[in-house]
Amino acid sequence: MKNNFWKALGPGIMWAGAAVGVSHLVQSTRAGAGYGFDLVLIVILINLFKYPFFEFGPRYAIASGESLVHGYKRLGKWAVWLFMALTLGTMFTIQATVTSVTVGILSSVFPGIMSFQGWIVLVFSLCILIVAIGKYKALDRVVKAIIIILSLSTVVAVLAASAKGFNPNPVFMTKFTWKAADLAFLIALAGWMPSAIDISVWHSIWTIEKIKNTGYKPKLSESLLDFKIGYIGTTILALCFLALGALCMYGTGITFANNGTEFSTQLFNLYTTTIGRWAYPIIALAATATMFSTTLTVMDAYPRVMKPVTQIIIPALDNPKYEKYISYFWLTALISISFLIMTAFAKEMRILVDIATTLSFITAPILGYLNYKAVTGRNISPEYQPGTGLKVMSVIGLIVLFAFAIYFLSSYIFKFF
Repeated sequence: MKNNFWKALGPGIMWAGAAVGVSHLVQSTRAGAGYGFDLVLIVILINLFKYPFFEFGPRYAIASGESLVHGYKRLGKWAVWLFMALTLGTMFTIQATVTSVTVGILSSVFPGIMSFQGWIVLVFSLCILIVAIGKYKALDRVVKAIIIILSLSTVVAVLAASAKGFNPNPVFMTKFTWKAADLAFLIALAGWMPSAIDISVWHSIWTIEKIKNTGYKPKLSESLLDFKIGYIGTTILALCFLALGALCMYGTGITFANNGTEFSTQLFNLYTTTIGRWAYPIIALAATATMFSTTLTVMDAYPRVMKPVTQIIIPALDNPKYEKYISYFWLTALISISFLIMTAFAKEMRILVDIATTLSFITAPILGYLNYKAVTGRNISPEYQPGTGLKVMSVIGLIVLFAFAIYFLSSYIFKFF
């Protein structure tokens, strides 16, 4: 059992590597800095409500031997069309956002070396090179180490900050309310907490590829344990980043900058002022590596996901000889459009983050519904389908996600009337 688990371990950790990025480094820290500990329970509830829809990724892959994209196909071609529309509506902004944060960190760590656009070209070039030569597996092996370094350093920082106490200045204290501005931030926080539900599709693909690479098909319990380790870990880490923002910035009158470079500098200062300047190289390396791995994962995943989607939508392209060209097409489109978006929001990283995370929140209930229908489909044996408790949890999650999405959209639309 022990040896088999290590064979199964991987996709869940890769999921965590993709999830721990903007949602944690940026959004969770902003939540603590802006509202103290007010949003702790909400962060926990968000992770709880979204849990089933992420869990259905590896569950479906193990049960069916195929990815969720093909699970959507079994629901009907309409589901694939819908998934494609939702993906096209978010993929370019998501890629632009994670790359923008990565570039902001690099600009902070290596100031004055090159322009914002220069860093974008460098990051994209490195990602393209790794994706093109197929060395992404090498990065997979170090993701675990990267996550461990970032996690340990964050926990140490929180403990050090806690030792100094929580003493916000009442003059600068702000409480979370359900007014428009606070609700808008909550929606943005929830969109990528712990990540966008799109990643469940990626997870199903990684699970299938892991089986092909190792020749070992894990039991459902082994695959889900791999996922739960990553999921629980990212939830705890989100709370740590929130605590760090609350302990170090809440009630100080200091707010995070919109500019990516300035934001990253402030983020690093949270660590160095609590742990010490000696920790800067470790923190800088961990944050840079984490965001770069997220950027690379997104760039690798979207063309990989859009390939079967394209072949299902256009059956004439469902031929191995076209697969490479389909991937190149989507990779080129992803890079080109993302570059234009980043250039337009060069000095407004925080706004770009809020746009991307809000879009993900609005699409979350729809993707969650598709995942639920796929994993409870006729092709899935009863022993692999979610139990009654998880089904009830899914329905509650869908109701909550749909309710908030409808409320947010209606509130936004009414502004124009």
